[in-house]
Parts: sequence; structure tokens; C-alpha cells
Amino acid sequence: MPEPLTFRTKVAISDRAIVLAMVEATGFFSREEILVAVELVDECLARGVEASGYAFVFAEAEGEVVGYACFGPVPATVGSYDLYWIVVDPRVQARGIGRALMAQVEREIDVLGGGRIWVDTSERPQYAPTRAFYRSCGYSQAASLADFYAAGDGKAIFVKPIAAGDLVRSRDA
Repeated sequence: MPEPLTFRTKVAISDRAIVLAMVEATGFFSREEILVAVELVDECLARGVEASGYAFVFAEAEGEVVGYACFGPVPATVGSYDLYWIVVDPRVQARGIGRALMAQVEREIDVLGGGRIWVDTSERPQYAPTRAFYRSCGYSQAASLADFYAAGDGKAIFVKPIAAGDLVRSRDA
């Protein structure tokens, strides 16, 4: 892993271009998905974290963004958060940055009072490493929705409880 890895949560205008370049560089996402990634940055910049519902964590090494994640609370729930994006620059993948970034997101959500994190991803074969990554981070598959994104492209839903105390509080609320 590049040393030292630091994290920041404040979104800067320059992050728009960084997110665009990083998501494009993976070669993994469709044009529509890339536009959504940038749109979430724009929403956060325009409305702020609370009003937009989109929070970010940027992983940096030697002053350069090497990965980022976007997450937010699930409306009308107690303690549930969605992880919308987690992307690591292809030049530094397979060095533990994704795992470190995920752990930081979990810490941020825990501080915010979150009790569980939900993650959606495709069931297409190209996403097998993504699903394996979530499992390796302690997420379990909670559901599978056949043909969700398109015919033959199901949706896998993963979940991880992160704060047992909050789960107890949410049941008692």
C-alpha cells in the first residue's frame, strides 16, 4: 500500500475531475454509470452532505487521490446506509487501498450512528471480483434480484452490521 495513506471527507471542486478520470480509467463502468458518479459529486458540492445525502471519503497517498467512496443514509430507515461507490485508481489496485477505504467508510458511518451498510452490485461475471471483495470485507449477500438491471443482469445486495449497539437501539425505537 502506498505510504502513508490518509483520508479526507471534504469534497473539493477538483474532486469532480478526479472522480471522472478514476471511474473512466477502470474501464469497468458504462457511460451512464460514469455520469452518475460525477453527478453525486456535483450534488454534494451544490447542496452539501446533509441536503444531498451523499458523503465521500477520499483516500490519498503522497498528495494524490488514489481511491474514493460515496455513501449516504437510506431514507426512511434507522441506521441503514448505502454504499454507492468505491473505486480505487487502477494504477494502485491490489495494494489494500480498497480494504482500507472500506474500513474508513465503516468508521465514518459508525460515527454517524449507522448500524448497517447495504451494497448493491451486478451479478454479471465481470463483477465476480467485486462480489468477492465485499465478502472478504465481511459483507454477506442478503438478496438476489434476477434481471434487475437488464435481462440476464441480476442485482446482488450485500449487507454488513457495523454497530451492534445501534441495532439494539433501532429495534427499541
